[in-house]
Amino acid sequence: MLFNPNLSNMANKPELIRGISRWQLVGISINDVIGSGIYLLPAAAAALLGPFSLWAILLAGAAVAVLVLCHAQAASYFDQPGGAYLYTREAFGDFIGFEVGWMTWLTRIASVAALSNGLALAMAELWSPADSGWARIMVITASLALLAWVNVVGVKSGARVAVALTIAKLVPLAFFVLVGVFYVDWSLLGIPNDQPLLNGSLTEAALLLLFAYAGFENTPAAAGEYRNPKRDVPFAMLTMISIITLTYVAVQAVALGTLPDLASAASPLARAAGQFAGPAAVLLLSVGAFVSIFGNLGNTTLIGPRYAYALAHDGYGPGMLASVHPRYRTPANAIIVQTALALVLALSGSFVALAMLSVVARLATYIGTCSALLILQRRFGDAPDALQLPGGRLLPLLGLVLSLCFVAATSWKNLLAAACALVLGALIYHYRRQPRSS
Repeated sequence: MLFNPNLSNMANKPELIRGISRWQLVGISINDVIGSGIYLLPAAAAALLGPFSLWAILLAGAAVAVLVLCHAQAASYFDQPGGAYLYTREAFGDFIGFEVGWMTWLTRIASVAALSNGLALAMAELWSPADSGWARIMVITASLALLAWVNVVGVKSGARVAVALTIAKLVPLAFFVLVGVFYVDWSLLGIPNDQPLLNGSLTEAALLLLFAYAGFENTPAAAGEYRNPKRDVPFAMLTMISIITLTYVAVQAVALGTLPDLASAASPLARAAGQFAGPAAVLLLSVGAFVSIFGNLGNTTLIGPRYAYALAHDGYGPGMLASVHPRYRTPANAIIVQTALALVLALSGSFVALAMLSVVARLATYIGTCSALLILQRRFGDAPDALQLPGGRLLPLLGLVLSLCFVAATSWKNLLAAACALVLGALIYHYRRQPRSS
């Protein structure tokens, strides 16, 4: 239920609490990246790249690490919520900052809608009616309501759930790698002399690999509720990209080495596990897929409303979205509104059009952060708590070049959808209300 605080009584306004520890933040970071994609990536990558997919995934991890380092260094300058919105606003002013924050929040809404539909499909592997009719509606509504409630009643409870789901989703993957490695036919990992480098579109392969690692950019968004964000956010992001890259490479190696027709497999990990460990392994990996999607959904419900909170706090949108619950000390209204919007999109099916924005919106976040970092380094680079990285301005320049290359690989339909969203954002910006005092 939405609450209506007295906005004029700012002296008694409840504030967010810093309740998330460093290792909880590591779990949240991992949870935001590892999702249903890991259960589909091995087959999709193999279809496009064949045996080269193993090295392409490693190379993609190194490329994304550049973007992660840019976000980590920018995060070390601030302890407020907002992530890329905050960085670009500080570097380029209110309008550019708002547009980046607006696009990022749209992506979060679309992600919740898409993930909740994916959850119903994953549930259908365990309970067949779940992908249609009333059962689908029940799964989507119940999952969104549960996660909204968990995150409304406290950021600590949301963080604990995220960490628990991270552990739960890593267990099946660890089983797959640690058991499957003994059944790998290493000859399948070799590259035949007549094997073409690419079986499909280079741009399709590049975007597939980039967005297998997407989600890391959300970690700084709730910095106002981390105990020591200037230190903990960079630590969590660097730890996350190391673990994610190793996990993806290991899973791809076992999948390639145990399933000769990997490229055509609909459920590659479950099928490969079934071959070397039997039906129980199939069930374990099917449950793992469900938990992975549910974990992503939980993380987006935790992080996404913090973008809405930061935007509303600065005057963009209804003031109620910038309110903190007097008892639970969470942005409860922002959580409820985002969940309600995502539920409508998920049940109507219109989330597909909005989900097209996610590609360009993420790239807007990457471009904005890398560009902003060129300015932020000059302003805050000598701060005592600032993360110092080798290369200086070379790092954000490299990240900017990588991001622009991915933009060039994006379809015109995605670019057109993003342009429409940016125009809508400009209209919202034009009618900005008086921002709250800090």
